[in-house]
Amino acid sequence: MNTDFETLEVHVENAIATITITNEPVNSIDAEMRRELGEAVDILRDDRVRVGVITGNDGIFSVSADVALFEDAREWTTADFRTNSRILGRAFDGLEALKKPVIAAIDGTCVGGGLELACDVRIVSPGSTLGFPEHKIGLIPGLGGCSRFVHIVGSGKAKDPIFTGKLVEGTEAHEIGLAERLDDDPVAAAREYAESLCEQPPQALGLAKQVVNATRDADTKTAGLLESLAQSALLATEDHREGVDAFREKREPEFTGE
Repeated sequence: MNTDFETLEVHVENAIATITITNEPVNSIDAEMRRELGEAVDILRDDRVRVGVITGNDGIFSVSADVALFEDAREWTTADFRTNSRILGRAFDGLEALKKPVIAAIDGTCVGGGLELACDVRIVSPGSTLGFPEHKIGLIPGLGGCSRFVHIVGSGKAKDPIFTGKLVEGTEAHEIGLAERLDDDPVAAAREYAESLCEQPPQALGLAKQVVNATRDADTKTAGLLESLAQSALLATEDHREGVDAFREKREPEFTGE
């Protein structure tokens, strides 16, 4: 697995892949980082990895795109914009499509595209700063801030920070649903959480993630059918048999992903 990047540090240990954004000075999502994020997602796809953790450094998770990018973008055609957007969109969509959990450990500034990173669970520190300031430069959140967060926090709570561009601290972000967990040390909490998920059956975790994502816009009948199909596939796995045996033998199960 290639772990040699310029804007990221990727460390794989005990089935956990930790991606640290290190694109100084503000961890902006520039052209190089867009490309490397796609390669990092490929590392997460490896069967030896069960959980991904994404974090930042030096008090910054990510401030999204550097304003200089938009100065260059004045010369872009619509086709240029779509090309650049597709590169980053593929990485974000790849994270969401992964058949394994991805956790964001946010300790510091996390705005715009940084907040739009398609992680399954966001853990924030109380003093972190989150939001969508795109309106200040005449834009909208364009990588999931509008389309994904409405499913997470609801229409009204999604519109307010998008309309105003206001930034909120971690405690309020947790209260309104922009973050699922609040912890003084998000990185340590994410690691502990990832370790606990590594003990769970990988196929069940992956299918649970896929079913939840796929049924966001589905009617109840279709959603129930997807759940049933996923369950029928899991019933044939070795991990299911191991779970049943461990329960009857009053011991902890050892899931292998088979």
